[in-house]
Amino acid sequence: MASPGPGSTTGPVQGAGLGESPSMSTEKLSSSAVNRMLMEFLIYCGRAVFIFYPVYLTGYLGLSISWVLLCMFVLTWWKKNRQWKDARIGSAIDFVDNEKHTINTELKGSLQMASWVNFTDVEKAQWLNKVLEQAWPFFGIYMEKLLRENIQKSVRTCSTALKAFTFTKIHFGHVPLKITGIRAYTHEVEHREVILDMNLSYSGDVDIDAQVNSAITAGVKGLKLHGMMRVVLEPLIGQAPLVGGVTFFFIRRPTLEINWTGMTNVLDSPAFGSLSEETIVDIIASLMVLPNRMCIPLIDQVKMDQMRFPLPRGVVRVHLLEARDLVAKDTYMMGLVKGKSDPYATLRVGNIHFKSKTIKENLHPKWNEVYEFVVHEAPGQELELELYDEDTDKDDFLGRYNLDLGEVKKGKQMDQWFALEDIQHGEVHLKLQWFSLQTDTSLMKESTDNLACAMLAVYLDNATDLPKDGREAADRHKHGKNPKEERLTKRVACPNSFVEFSIDKDVKKSKVVYASKDPVWEEGFTFFVRNVKAQQLSIQVKEPEKKNPLGVLNLPLSRLLNTSNLTLDQRFLLERSGATSQIKLKATLRILKLEEPPPKPIVNPPSEVKQAGNTSVSNPSNAPSSSNAVSSKEIPVVSTPKQVPTSPNEGYLAQRRGSFQAPENRKESSSSSNLRRFDSHSLLSENSIASSRFDLSDGATYPEAIRNHQGSFGEIELVIRYATLRHKLVVVVNSCRNLFPCSENGTDSYVRLYLLPDQTWKHRKKTHVKKRTTNPVFNEKVEFDVLLEQAQTRKLDVSVKNNKMLVSRERKDIGSIIIDLSEMDLVKGITAWYELTLPGLKK
Repeated sequence: MASPGPGSTTGPVQGAGLGESPSMSTEKLSSSAVNRMLMEFLIYCGRAVFIFYPVYLTGYLGLSISWVLLCMFVLTWWKKNRQWKDARIGSAIDFVDNEKHTINTELKGSLQMASWVNFTDVEKAQWLNKVLEQAWPFFGIYMEKLLRENIQKSVRTCSTALKAFTFTKIHFGHVPLKITGIRAYTHEVEHREVILDMNLSYSGDVDIDAQVNSAITAGVKGLKLHGMMRVVLEPLIGQAPLVGGVTFFFIRRPTLEINWTGMTNVLDSPAFGSLSEETIVDIIASLMVLPNRMCIPLIDQVKMDQMRFPLPRGVVRVHLLEARDLVAKDTYMMGLVKGKSDPYATLRVGNIHFKSKTIKENLHPKWNEVYEFVVHEAPGQELELELYDEDTDKDDFLGRYNLDLGEVKKGKQMDQWFALEDIQHGEVHLKLQWFSLQTDTSLMKESTDNLACAMLAVYLDNATDLPKDGREAADRHKHGKNPKEERLTKRVACPNSFVEFSIDKDVKKSKVVYASKDPVWEEGFTFFVRNVKAQQLSIQVKEPEKKNPLGVLNLPLSRLLNTSNLTLDQRFLLERSGATSQIKLKATLRILKLEEPPPKPIVNPPSEVKQAGNTSVSNPSNAPSSSNAVSSKEIPVVSTPKQVPTSPNEGYLAQRRGSFQAPENRKESSSSSNLRRFDSHSLLSENSIASSRFDLSDGATYPEAIRNHQGSFGEIELVIRYATLRHKLVVVVNSCRNLFPCSENGTDSYVRLYLLPDQTWKHRKKTHVKKRTTNPVFNEKVEFDVLLEQAQTRKLDVSVKNNKMLVSRERKDIGSIIIDLSEMDLVKGITAWYELTLPGLKK
């Protein structure tokens, strides 16, 4: 995002926003702006002289332009060679620090290792693969019978052009399906069910030939399928066969590769290959990808509607807000000139997907769009987000990010930036909200921004006694056949039918059941409801490619509000249909309730405060009356001479909290004889410089804007781990977010680190300054030379500070955090966000 120029910092409005008088703030900001402008101008002049002086010198000495080109070539070659060497050295260092992780990543990427290699809770299940290998020929016999008797008949009836469609050869080969890993869930689910997640991998020698007609043949020779299938065994019962039914489905769309033969070889071309495989994956998704399931009941008492279409777990509302720092894919002049991108996003959960609008020529697009997804399995289902650059020929890939919706269910609400994967750089900003499904109608709140307040789940079972199409009978009579003769020679055809559901503009269709006046669909659908009292569910039973419906039903949603459990499960008479034509369905309404996020865990537990100084609350009467002073309830004061810190770290914590006090309170507490009772290794001994002394002078105060700030000071993301081979504690400062804005242009921030109790100039670590942003990205690594045993007894002092070019007596602290390294596994490492605080100031 482009930031305003330096001159914009001199306005009085900005100074007033910092809580100071306009005259004083204008003067201070003008000085800072002038210094910044001078420094940038000098740097610019220095670079110009450094670049153009050799050119001038070459011309002055009368040398050929070839020398300039030669020097440029040598400089370019040296920089490239240096980058290659730096990359090799950096890769070697990272490999030494993260040997296990690097090896696992490389093996996973190059060898496609089985899931049980990478996940300890996934089992190999070799016995199951042996069973599949033994039963594979019989599976081929079953599939041949299924294709010839059912699929072939369905293909012939779906189109007049396929009446002669015939499978001429069906052979599923000798290579069986393999299960590369299986995971069982027993404690995480209800006691009457068992859930199995199976990672399927199939690279088989399938050989199937089909004849469309005498001139056209088609076939498949070779197929690859990879995906994760979930198998649900429920309900568990106390009689044989111990399981009431088996349900299996793909949580996410599987990947598919097909080797076509015959006339379908044209589908192997780049123009048609992805289309054909995508179409087949869509067919699989319509059958076996959530919310669609394959169910096998094992006892008669199991209700098919509960097996095939159980109520969802909840609803996730996804706010696609913006992206930043995307890769520029549009180039000009054969790639010599870099342009921008025209980004758009695709969001998918299961077989439901959306596409956002396209933002033209922008690497920092803002969409501000909202999407709603029904979640059937959490954890399990993922939000699959992909960004593309829209082009006239083929859209360029800009990155992806997959988020398990179980994380959203756990956190209830998430609002953060996510780094895009499989791309050089780029981030996307998402806000996600979890809605639970309730039956209490008092929780229903109709939104004014056209978002859903309820969800309707419809299970379509069957229909009975549908009327035949009258137009076909009239056509047959018109062609000269006597109706009596027709009845004697040919049976009256039954209708082909499907059901179309609609709520306003949201239309969904069922599959087509051919040649049946009593069709059975057994499908489920979900709708989002904006206004329960005004909207209605429209149901039409139709014939394919025909305008006149076979039956109509209108169901007001307000009718569900007066039913038990907000559910209607019955047969309904169809209007404009036969006298006894009925449709059986189940409609369930659920109210959406926005779940509140759980309370944030406290990084520094309250017990640490007690151990750090054994302090007590001072008398409120001694608190200063100035509005700028901090309340005495927030100021720890040492109470008795007997309470001496038991370690240097504790003494540091007590004194550090005292350093954040107002000047009057700090002066009063420093007069106590107990405040300076430290040993020779104390952080505040005369031979060391405390962080507060380093950054401030005595009597310095926070800026008034910080003193008046009521919210959070921001968060910082750190990676902390110990490199055992190099005997170093490694701290990676990734980024900060939502820092306190010190000006309208953001904050010039850097991070300072100490490994307590070492707090001298020699042990001070800091990052580079990131200018004019409240969400700086550092990605810098600092190291401390310390043994593992010593590191596990130390604390890490991290402070985010505001950089100033001029000397100022105001505190530079924006926020700080003290991390106890004894509470974490340093060898394994940890990556976490920590909330920044200013003790004594945060309200």
